[in-house]
Amino acid sequence: MSPPPNLAALLQAFFTQRLMQQKQASPHTVASYRDTFRLLLRYAQKRLHKAPCKLTFEEVDAPFVADFLNDLEKSRLTKPRSRNLRLTAIRSFFQYASYEVPSLSAQIQRVLAIPSKRHDRTQVQFLSRQEIEALLQAPDQKTWAGRRDQLLLLVAIQTGLRLSELTKLKQGDLVLGSTGSHVRCIGKGRKERCTPLTKQTVARLQAWLREIAPYQNVFPNARGGQLSGDGVRYILEKHITTAARTCPSLGQKTVTPHMLRHTMAMELLQAGVDRAVIALWLGHESVETTQIYLSANLAMKEKILAEHPFPGAGRPGRYRPDDKVLAFLSDL
Repeated sequence: MSPPPNLAALLQAFFTQRLMQQKQASPHTVASYRDTFRLLLRYAQKRLHKAPCKLTFEEVDAPFVADFLNDLEKSRLTKPRSRNLRLTAIRSFFQYASYEVPSLSAQIQRVLAIPSKRHDRTQVQFLSRQEIEALLQAPDQKTWAGRRDQLLLLVAIQTGLRLSELTKLKQGDLVLGSTGSHVRCIGKGRKERCTPLTKQTVARLQAWLREIAPYQNVFPNARGGQLSGDGVRYILEKHITTAARTCPSLGQKTVTPHMLRHTMAMELLQAGVDRAVIALWLGHESVETTQIYLSANLAMKEKILAEHPFPGAGRPGRYRPDDKVLAFLSDL
């Protein structure tokens, strides 16, 4: 009888062979999965009193995984959305294990059957045209950092690039000709996409590239290296505070770099651009992902309501009570 498979060996093969070599997962995905299994192994060490390197695969069964997820919510106050992300990483590992240890398929299927937790879906937040203008006027154009910050915000709003795509942007990723000017980037899922630029933004970028000629990064930090995600968040927070003095509504919003991406999508939607084009612009895997912007567009809903009046303006009829069974079901 063969010994039970070692969890550590399976886990190492999952990261090195499955994620990095075969799937060529992004560093962000690898880091997210890594953090999940760090938490899982520490929980196992605490609960089972065994070193992680000595755990067997059979010990990590469905009840154990469910208890781990519940512990995340109770001890770490993890929200359902984050809890589901942890579960996604665990499912990916167990799907890999189903090919490596088919003899334990029953255990694996029970783990894969653990459901995601439902959670409230809040509407996406975005900036109005007035708030965009106030934000872009906030950086001081007399300083090098101010010119960089304003152009960074302008490109973020106009292109809808993700934060990681924005910070990794190199001069070679920009095509700034008289026609067809665009930004190239490798986005989520290792998909390459091109995003067009306006003539005004092209002129600003050309002047900026002459100013930072020795650097490779389009938006370098003070030392010429790559600007970090935290650096962009700091820049945004600083200029939001300044812009809120002339546009108070900005002070009532929690503005994040990702909200600038939402803002670009809403600008396109309000301009009548088709959802399929917006999905292509943003690099979404599915057009359905773009549905969230339709849900958040109150102005569009009000326009539809004005063009198609709500029924009920006629003479009301006499009330007739519903059938008792149907009334019971309606009250549920």
